[in-house]
Amino acid sequence: MKQAYEKVCAVIDAEQDWAILQSQAIVRIPSINPKFQIADGLNREADVQAYLAGLLEEIGLSTERYDVFPGRPNLIASLAGEDETSLMLNGHIDVVPAGDAGTWSMPPFSGDIAKGCLWGRGATDMKSGVIAMIAALRAVLRAGYRPRGRVDVHSVVDEEAGGFGAIHAAANFPKCRAGIITETTYGNILPAEGGLEWVRVVIPGRAAHSAWRYTSLYPLAEAPSRTPGVSAVDLGARFLIALGELERDWAMTKSHPLLPPGMNTLHAGVIRAGAFAGPNGVPTMMENPAITPDCCAIDIDLKFLPNEKSADVRTEFEAFVNRFAQNYAWLRDHPPKVIWELGGLHFEPMNTPVEHPLVQSLVSGRKALGLDVDITGFIAVSDAAHYAAHGIPCVIYGCSGNNAHGIDEYVTLESITETTKVLAYSIMKWCGIHGI
Repeated sequence: MKQAYEKVCAVIDAEQDWAILQSQAIVRIPSINPKFQIADGLNREADVQAYLAGLLEEIGLSTERYDVFPGRPNLIASLAGEDETSLMLNGHIDVVPAGDAGTWSMPPFSGDIAKGCLWGRGATDMKSGVIAMIAALRAVLRAGYRPRGRVDVHSVVDEEAGGFGAIHAAANFPKCRAGIITETTYGNILPAEGGLEWVRVVIPGRAAHSAWRYTSLYPLAEAPSRTPGVSAVDLGARFLIALGELERDWAMTKSHPLLPPGMNTLHAGVIRAGAFAGPNGVPTMMENPAITPDCCAIDIDLKFLPNEKSADVRTEFEAFVNRFAQNYAWLRDHPPKVIWELGGLHFEPMNTPVEHPLVQSLVSGRKALGLDVDITGFIAVSDAAHYAAHGIPCVIYGCSGNNAHGIDEYVTLESITETTKVLAYSIMKWCGIHGI
């Protein structure tokens, strides 16, 4: 293995410009997720996949492209081998909008190289990671070796909007025994990430003319002409305070060894209040403060730990909402509604053991290069969740850069080469190799 790996690294060093130039090429093909922005020339996911298909076919993989959404294809490539040590390499090619191009130091889709970095939207999130995994497999093959295990490459769309590309790929193609997601990790090895739910809590009230608000604040007898309203905004504000207490309680009582305390947050990111709730719980009238609001819809980004189960977290959260409602006579008779999977979004947790051979293959790969080893957890979510949901142990490992989703996004050139070498080691160690 040592001699073979030295030969592979020699190929990578001799041809390190290949991965950099290919990263540059696909950064220059704008592939903004059309769920966020539609504009001429900016939604070219299909063109990126066609370019990558050419690279993969050139090194001997069979490829298939199919639309997850109209005009938005996944690319699935495969190098035949044994199932027992099969490996899936995953990356997404959709990117978020660049915003005002005038705020960037250079055009956001220029792919310019300066100061030892490749600049542009998608450079670090995560087109360089997609190229690094292809470059790693290419180097193994060009060095004269072939993985014994089957290697599948999943280049997917829509990760930035919920991961529906990976959801389809994980459900509809043969399972590999393990997988690497090449999101940017700054050289850290990430075998765990928490789960994520988007949940809406709809707090009901009773609509009334705002002139009668005083009758709900002071003890007056009700009369048909002045039936007091019940403000869903008032109740929603109290719910937010209770939600903050639950968030702090979870931070103090729940933990995972690879994640920072308190990352399991309950973030109320969107609040809409007004009158006359629609079927989705959102008020249809939000422009008239003269109506006592009878609906407050609170959308929450709920993160939970890798060692928790989604069903248990949902049960616990619903019990919390019920306990809150018991404090108010109105809510006891008109309980809040809890609506899960807003927009179809749901991420299962990933909790691959540190001792898993795939994790250790990345550890060994870094050690072989004399690099530090840091095993930690992913504080966000990735497409790894959708493979973990099918029982496929995964780990996240990728390049180094900065400003993902921000202005002046970049990836360091050094990290592309380094990541390619570590991924090559992992492919060889996990899949096994034989000479071509």
